[in-house]
Amino acid sequence: MKKIVVVDDEADICFLLKRFLSKNDFIVETAQNGKDGLALIDSISPDLVMTDFRLGDITGTELLTAIKSKRPNVPVLIITGYSDIKVAVNVMKLGAYDYITKPLFPDEILVTVKKAIADAESRENEEFEYTAVSSGTSGGTTETTKPARKMSSRTKAGYVMGQSEVSDNLFRQVDLVAPTNFSVIIYGESGSGKEAIAAEIHNRSKRRDMPFVAMDCGAISKELAGSELFGHEKGSFTGALNTKIGHFEMANGGTLFLDEVSNLSYEIQVALLRVVQERKMRRIGGSKEIDLDVRILVASNERLLDSARNGKFREDLYYRFNEFTIEVPALRNRKDDLMLFANTFLDTTNIELNKNVSGFSEEVKNDFLNYSWPGNLRELKNVIKRATLLSDGELIEEKALPFEIVNYRKLKDLDEEPATSVSAPTASIAESSDGDDSKPSLKTVANEAEYDMIMQVLRDVNFNKSKAARLLNIDRKTLYNKMKQFDI
Repeated sequence: MKKIVVVDDEADICFLLKRFLSKNDFIVETAQNGKDGLALIDSISPDLVMTDFRLGDITGTELLTAIKSKRPNVPVLIITGYSDIKVAVNVMKLGAYDYITKPLFPDEILVTVKKAIADAESRENEEFEYTAVSSGTSGGTTETTKPARKMSSRTKAGYVMGQSEVSDNLFRQVDLVAPTNFSVIIYGESGSGKEAIAAEIHNRSKRRDMPFVAMDCGAISKELAGSELFGHEKGSFTGALNTKIGHFEMANGGTLFLDEVSNLSYEIQVALLRVVQERKMRRIGGSKEIDLDVRILVASNERLLDSARNGKFREDLYYRFNEFTIEVPALRNRKDDLMLFANTFLDTTNIELNKNVSGFSEEVKNDFLNYSWPGNLRELKNVIKRATLLSDGELIEEKALPFEIVNYRKLKDLDEEPATSVSAPTASIAESSDGDDSKPSLKTVANEAEYDMIMQVLRDVNFNKSKAARLLNIDRKTLYNKMKQFDI
């Protein structure tokens, strides 16, 4: 059983966390001040520490620093009722795994705890190996060779590497550019892992001990983008009730990752260009210039040069970013790695959901290999989470997969089949063509396709209507109505 130390000056919090986590198969010990907490950590060597930020004798920052100096691999969760961005920045810089605010939600805490422990185990098991060889008996000295990387499915950042030629080529590029200070444009489809690749570049760089800050430019309105990037001073605009630190300041000394950077407005691009050129910035409403030492990585699922030529993106900003380019391949082009990815996601999901699913049936493996995965790794991860939740046995079976994956080939054939080649409709369908058999209506073609799909699924399940309804992703009543409509 995994051991957890909880440090909080409120006895009620300690009691509630101990009772809740103990019920979920953790060994929990508590302390109500930093000194006792450090002594407890030294005595039991926990797998995770949860500590309040404001303790009676020391701060959470001081406790975190002391823990990391002795046990750098132990994940630490900071608990506080003060949702101050400065606190979040400081504790993440010092190595906290996560930052959670009161009131505490048990389910959220349990997921975070399990994920923190799982990630720590993954890092321990998949560290880079260094092979030492003797340089000779003279003088009894030894010499260390170049580091040899251990074969693993995950990187330190948690990215599933893969073992195919496509994956090898991707990580050769990452290894090449990571030690430099080059700005990098990362291209790839949605869900292909662009942010994970950016994090991996950071973790293999000289800035690895400094912050990695990610910002999704596509999820922020034009009005808020400037404040998110550069921060603002209190009272600088309506609603600016407090001073806010922007992403550039949060990433100072480290790496800033701008996802979907082409979504930034023209005005923000102008301000961004100045910051990139001068390595200085001012908060909105501020007069003080802040020196910056930030490496910038950007990502886009569209070509920035094309966006520049279309007037959507500043060409001078594009050339500032375009010191190196990495293409993240789509999952459909990495089929040799697909089951490796799937098994890695399954291991993680088993921990999160406290399940013990050991693998996939042969039918599921075939479905995975035949599917196009338009959502890439993100879609695969979500599919496996859902399937693991629905599975009661040792293996994930087809019944736990979404309809579009199980029936991908059938749906694709229907999409590609010309309307004139659709099977002859039944009498009830033919009546909808308004008597003009030579020019079927759109409704007729749709009905014919629907009829063929229902018939095919019914044949596949030997006319078991419950199974057919589940595969078609409709309820049994709807299926019966369709069968009556088509005279099946």
